[in-house]
Amino acid sequence: MLQQSFDLALESKVGKGGIPDAAFEKALGDLKPALAKLQGQARDGSLPLLKLPSDTADLGPVKAAAERLKQGGTTDVLVLGTGGSSLGGQTLAQLTGYGIPGLSQFTSGPRVHFIDNLDPATYAALLARLPLKTTKFVAISKSGGTGETLLQSIAAIEALRGAHLDDKQIGDHFQGLSEPAKAGKLHPLRALLEPYGTPFLEHHTDVGGRYSVLTNCGLLPAAVLGLDIEALRLGAARAVAPLLAGKDVRETPSAVGAALHLAAMRSGKNIAVLMPYADKLALLTRWWMQLWAESLGKDGQGTQPVGALGPVDQHSQQQLYLAGPKDKFFTVLTTNVKGKGPKIDAALAEKIGQADFAGKTIGDLVAAQGIAMIDTFAKNGCAVRRFHVERIDETSHGEVLMHFMLETILTGYAMGVDPFDQPAVEEAKLLAKSYLAEGRS
Repeated sequence: MLQQSFDLALESKVGKGGIPDAAFEKALGDLKPALAKLQGQARDGSLPLLKLPSDTADLGPVKAAAERLKQGGTTDVLVLGTGGSSLGGQTLAQLTGYGIPGLSQFTSGPRVHFIDNLDPATYAALLARLPLKTTKFVAISKSGGTGETLLQSIAAIEALRGAHLDDKQIGDHFQGLSEPAKAGKLHPLRALLEPYGTPFLEHHTDVGGRYSVLTNCGLLPAAVLGLDIEALRLGAARAVAPLLAGKDVRETPSAVGAALHLAAMRSGKNIAVLMPYADKLALLTRWWMQLWAESLGKDGQGTQPVGALGPVDQHSQQQLYLAGPKDKFFTVLTTNVKGKGPKIDAALAEKIGQADFAGKTIGDLVAAQGIAMIDTFAKNGCAVRRFHVERIDETSHGEVLMHFMLETILTGYAMGVDPFDQPAVEEAKLLAKSYLAEGRS
């Protein structure tokens, strides 16, 4: 169960660098209509994201697609997609060790590669080095028209042809995931892959990319890696439960979190920092940064999301956080690691003059560092809240992900912005396509 404590975010506890208590109280009041709106959407089903935790009908097709991808001695699976089509899957995959330096190479089963950034040298090298006859591709684009995914897919088809695969074999090496085609309108990704016989999973039409981590978009890579996708949905249900129960603002953790962010913005804190103390949560920060920035950065409003990782970033960012301007609201996410990891030999600890290390574990130090960081923030007048989960698994991760999505939506509603569109992003996409056609660089 996700625990949230925020006393050390308030001015009454940490001094003038904290969020003014009066601003927080006002924000709690301002969240009432936002929460009522979201509760109404939960009741009437008008926001499909909120129905996901109780939905199981789509999980069977996800599992079947995952098994199909693993058939035939598959060694590698490339997930082609960008932004929300990739970041959600990555944060789930990290539960298995994906993306953890020094550890990811030891994960079992097919190696999963998320090709979320378009870089010609990287992609060319990957296609040249992979055993293409045992490599599968998952092409994800909600609209079907994402330029990055289309170019990656075309390049993959050409690479498979170069490996002497025929059209049927090429189709078998792909799995599509996109919205249904609309009558009379070209759907580029389907037009590219369906002639090869590639099957498609239907992307949830009313769930946007950055909110799609708990749809088949995020769950398919998770299933390939053997994660319990039912447990992910179960965890998400915990975060939604207060909405369905009609709890008030103070009894709804996501609404309390939204009030903290709203009060922080109004108090001149224009940077929001998320700092988990676990390698398995490092990519959570990248997913959250897109969610927060793309949902709320509108009409001259919003705060800059920053991802950090403890304890390593105590050695890179802490100086600024403590001695720089008090323009940040910190969220530190800890987990129960006390007593875990290698145990420190007493004789060796004594030899290096660190007798206090004797008998302790690496987890003991990390646990102490997380709490010490929170207390140090507070002692230096920094607004900080703490999230804590007992263990990092599918259930807790599903709850954390849904909490952040609800917190973001509620903050957007209270700010008076639409947390589901991204008009500034679309402008750059259209301009890039125009420049590509013109040959400009």
